[in-house]
Amino acid sequence: MNLRDVRAALRAGWLGVAVLLSACGVNASLEGTDESERTTGVTITVDMFNEPPPKATLAAFTKATGIAVNWVVTDWDSLQTKILAATKARRYFADATDVDWSRVGQLSRLSAFYPMETLIDTKALAEDMPQLTSFTSHGHVIGIPYDAMFDVLTVNKEMFAAAGVSATPATMEEYTAALWTIKSKGVAAYPLSIPFAPAEGLSTYWYQVTAAFGGTVLDEKHKQHFADPASPGYRAAKWMVDAYRGGLVPPGNLDLADGQAQQTVMAKGLAASTFADYSGNIGTLYDVPSASSVVHKIAYVATPGTPVNNSIPDGIGVPVHAKYPKAAARFIEWFTSAGNQADFAGINGVDKAMPNYSLPSHLSAVRQLAEKGQLIGGAELATMLKTSSRPIFGTGAPSWYPHFSAAVYTHLHAAAAGEESVDTAVRAIAAVADRLSSRVITVGE
Repeated sequence: MNLRDVRAALRAGWLGVAVLLSACGVNASLEGTDESERTTGVTITVDMFNEPPPKATLAAFTKATGIAVNWVVTDWDSLQTKILAATKARRYFADATDVDWSRVGQLSRLSAFYPMETLIDTKALAEDMPQLTSFTSHGHVIGIPYDAMFDVLTVNKEMFAAAGVSATPATMEEYTAALWTIKSKGVAAYPLSIPFAPAEGLSTYWYQVTAAFGGTVLDEKHKQHFADPASPGYRAAKWMVDAYRGGLVPPGNLDLADGQAQQTVMAKGLAASTFADYSGNIGTLYDVPSASSVVHKIAYVATPGTPVNNSIPDGIGVPVHAKYPKAAARFIEWFTSAGNQADFAGINGVDKAMPNYSLPSHLSAVRQLAEKGQLIGGAELATMLKTSSRPIFGTGAPSWYPHFSAAVYTHLHAAAAGEESVDTAVRAIAAVADRLSSRVITVGE
């Protein structure tokens, strides 16, 4: 069976793929002579939301493989729309593109991407890539993580010390008390940063606080279990809204998304802590003098309560309508290799660094950076990546996740704004989850 047959199977759904692969063997699925089999002398289009690696680095790849790369930059929201539109229309738009952790369930259900285990040896990656599970759905790997983004707790060490409190609280009660002490002593008027704008960053913040309270928002069958006031999810929502309404969070945060809050609040010394910050932010933002007034003052600390760091990584995969899937897979192997990731993170100088690249998805690359002193907080991040980072949804994000997230951030924003009570907001989110988990969402919804 050749890749044309695999593509046809993908259109029929993952069940068809599994049957065909088991009958013919994975290696057999890559045999054939049609145009899609070519791995040299072709130009592939890579459509991503971030800037490309340095030109010299891409040129070296082309020289070594004979595969030229046309890198297209599309903003994240528009790119997700493009992926779904191309899938629905069964049309080509790229040979490799973004696979966001939050879209894995949806893309799997739509059979939008090749199962990567048919193109590369994903089993060999598993031990060094803890977050590969975030891109696995129904036994198939939809994309390969190229960064290791996960939620972390950051604190301004100087502010915590000035208030005479520990910068490493062990429980949520201790953490909350520390914030109130910082406020009461006038060290920071609003010591906690929560991005309450109705956007994805608010949803992931809630999931991280829920994890700290000892739970998740959806069970393994994607059924909600946060409507009960005693549940971790309900308690997390109440904690966040109470923090805003009670004066721990800057009033302006009501209209700030996650990146905006990190850049204009935490990086400017206006808050003492961000509970669900992003791994790598110290090196790429807080310790950058041109962008920050808190250089060398911010630290990563273990999550109080349940020490969990929710994974929110970005991946890259091969759309089912790619022209050159095998060439794209060869590029993805190169792009996500441990050596290149270390280069992208700056281990061999700025000439090989990738703009705004945060943290390698390979444990070995993170450790290498930490050992060479080129990753601020590297030891802590390596430990978190290996021991406490986990997928937000243990069985992968549900196919209806985008609709669920929209309900989450809409109602949590409304609760913070005083337009709804916490109870009303949580019950509204739960109702959406109940409805979505009981039916199938079509491509156009």
